[in-house]
This record gives sequence, structure tokens and C-alpha cells, in this order.
Amino acid sequence: MFNMFRTAALINGLALVIICAYLFYHGIPAISWEFLSEAPRDSMTAGGIFPCIVGTVILGLGSMLVAFPLGVGSAIYLHEYARPGRIVRILRLGINNLAGVPSVVFGLFGLGLFVTAFGFGVSILSGILTLGFLTLPVIIGTSEEALRSVPQTYREASLGLGATKFQTIFRVVLPAALPGMLTGSILGISRAAGETAAIMFTASVFFTPELPTSFMDDVMALPYHIYVLATAGTEIEKTRPLQYGTALVLIALVLGMNMVTIWIRARLQKKH
Repeated sequence: MFNMFRTAALINGLALVIICAYLFYHGIPAISWEFLSEAPRDSMTAGGIFPCIVGTVILGLGSMLVAFPLGVGSAIYLHEYARPGRIVRILRLGINNLAGVPSVVFGLFGLGLFVTAFGFGVSILSGILTLGFLTLPVIIGTSEEALRSVPQTYREASLGLGATKFQTIFRVVLPAALPGMLTGSILGISRAAGETAAIMFTASVFFTPELPTSFMDDVMALPYHIYVLATAGTEIEKTRPLQYGTALVLIALVLGMNMVTIWIRARLQKKH
């Protein structure tokens, strides 16, 4: 059994190395200061991807600002306040099912609710809210597991010293569980930054050289830009290096955002 586990881990690790090496080999020739700092031009066969980088960062971080507080609050209610019973079991079942829903369904949901019903249009706000709901089930699940991992003696000691339940949760339990909760935000950022279907209906556009000035503006984003270059361009072969370069930048950007979150989590773990 251990040999089987080692083999499975080796296969997954090898596949990751092969994919990253392949993208690096084909994408590194396209990386330049011009590529990273300019907008696309000449029917997107030249220029750079700077508006796409800015749009991806805004959508990824914005979705976490929406999903993380809602996810943590939901987890606190389910684990600390809700009475075990049928309703709680149904809620957890629904959250687990939502975690497996395809992103295109969330995209259509965002199109129908935020873009059309609420009148936000194709905008950053619609994209952030859609990606926030997309990552919410993952954050709720990991946050609840983090709360479950806090020893019960922490709660008993705090209550024994005269603290209220609210004070115990927010001054004792939550700080101890926060590093584990940040694991959910790492997964959420990774998924939000790489989503195409969820933003192609709600936030991203084919081409816009201008940077957004408000949350009601539309944006370009790296995953949708890759999709456009690979499927909707008039000169697919000419844009092939740009496709690989954009994919490489997307991986590096997601890795960078994850590393920042991991660094924050490590500091919190040392503190608590």
C-alpha cells in the first residue's frame, strides 16, 4: 500500500514537473519587458499582456475579499453555533455539492443574477461576486476543518476564566484556527485566478487596452486571454508563443499570490 501511495505521488509530481517544464520551454522566449508592460496590439499578435495581469490580480484578490469573510462566518456558525440536526446536515451537503459544480454553471449564474438581474453588466463587480461564490464552498469547508482542529480545552479554559462564548471564539478559537483557514484562501485564489468560464460571461472582454477606473468597468484577464488567443484569433500559429508566454505568466502570478498567503500563514502559525 505504501508503495502504491508513493507511486501515485510520484506520478502526480512528475506530471506537474513535465507540464511546468513544457510551458517554461515554449513560453520563456515570449517573456520580455515589452510583453509584461504593454497592451496587446496588431490584432493581439504583438504587444503585451499588462491589462490582463492587472485584471487577473483585481479579480483574484477581490473574490477573496468577498469569499473569505463570508466563508469564515459561515464556518463559525456551522461549527460553533448551529445545533446538530437535519438542517445542518442539509447545509453541509449543499456546500459539498457546490464545491463540485462546474465553473461554467457559476458563470451562467453570475450572468443571470449580477449582470442581468442586478444590472451590474459585464464588469469587475460582477466577476468578483461570481468568483467569490465559486470559491466560497472551498473556504467554508477548510475553515470548518480548521475550527474542528482547535482543541476543545482552549474553549473550556476560556469559558472557565469568565469569557463569553463570543469572546472565546473571536479571541481564542479564531486566532488558533486562522492559519488553517488561510489554506482555503490559497486554494480559492488558485482557482479564482485560473477560471475562464466564470469570467467570460461576467467580467472579461475580448480586448480593451485601457486599465479599469472603477468596479463597473470590464477587464481583460489572463485565462480568458489565453482562450481568445488559442481559439478566436485570426492567426493562431503567429500567436502561439504569446499563448505559452501568457500561460507561464499566469502560473507565476498564481504562485506569487500563493506564496504571499503561505508566508502570512507561516507567521500566524509561529505566533499562535
